[in-house]
Amino acid sequence: MRIVTRGADLRALSRRARQSGMSVGFVPTMGYLHEGHLALIRRARSEHHRIAVSVFVNPLQFGPKEDFGRYPRDEVRDVRLCRDAGCDWFFLPRVRALYPPGFSTTVAPGPLAELWEGVERPGHFRGVATIVLKLLNLVEPDMLYLGQKDIQQARIVQSMVRDLDLSTRVTICPTVRERDGLALSSRNVYLGPAERLRATGMIRAMREGRALARSGTHDARPILTRVRRTLRREARPDSVDYLALVDPVTLEPIPKLERGGGFLIGAIRIGKTRLIDNLFVRPPLRRAGGA
Repeated sequence: MRIVTRGADLRALSRRARQSGMSVGFVPTMGYLHEGHLALIRRARSEHHRIAVSVFVNPLQFGPKEDFGRYPRDEVRDVRLCRDAGCDWFFLPRVRALYPPGFSTTVAPGPLAELWEGVERPGHFRGVATIVLKLLNLVEPDMLYLGQKDIQQARIVQSMVRDLDLSTRVTICPTVRERDGLALSSRNVYLGPAERLRATGMIRAMREGRALARSGTHDARPILTRVRRTLRREARPDSVDYLALVDPVTLEPIPKLERGGGFLIGAIRIGKTRLIDNLFVRPPLRRAGGA
C-alpha cells in the first residue's frame, strides 16, 4: 500500500492505472476506521483493480459548536487497517492542501440538503458536497462507495454526481451494525457504558416500526407512534432531533408506505452524543389474486 499526501500524486496514480485498463474504486472517510468502513473497502476491493481510501476530517462540514476538535483520530491504526483490507492508495491530505489560503468556492447541494440533517446542522451538506467533489476530481474513480447509515448524505452525493455530469458511479452499501444492532459510527466512542446500552434502543424502536409495517399497517402515523413509544422506553433519549417515514429517494415525508417502501430515519441525543440511523421499510407483498 502506498501512502499519498499530495492530490497531484494520487491523480497521477489513478490515471496511470486507468490508462492500463484497470478500474478504480474509492472509499472516502474521516478516519478512525471501524468495520463499517472496512466493509466498504472490501466491497470495493472485490470489484476493482485498484482501491483508494481517503482519511480527512473535513472542517467544512462541522458547525462552530460541533466536535471537529475532539473528533476521534488514529492515523497509524487507520493505515494498518487499510493495508490489511487490501487498499492500494491511502490518501492522507492536510487541511491546508485541500483548502489553501484564499479558498472560497463551495458546492450548494440543493433542496435535499435543507431537510433533516440540513435543518439540525446548517451548512453541513455544503461542506460534504464540496469535499466529495474535490476528492472525486483528485481520485477520478470509476466507483464511489458510501454507507447507507448516512442515507441523506449518500442521496445528496448521488444528486451531485448526476447534476454535475460526473463519470463516477455511486454504490450505497448496507449499514454495518454491532451484534446488538447499534449502527457502527466513529462517534460511538463518546458513549459511556450506560449510554451505550440506551443507544441500542434506537434500532429496536425502528425494527418495531418495520414489524408493524410488515404486519399490514401502511399509514405513517401509527408506524411512527409505535417507533416513538418504543424509543422513549428503550433509549430514553435526552432529545429527539427528528423521526420520520420518508420516500426512499427524495427523503420527503410520506403519509403511507407504497410498494416502493420507505426509510424510517431518526436522530437522537444520548448524553452529549448525537446518533443517527435509518431502516428501510417495505409493506408486505400482496399475494396473486388477493384483495
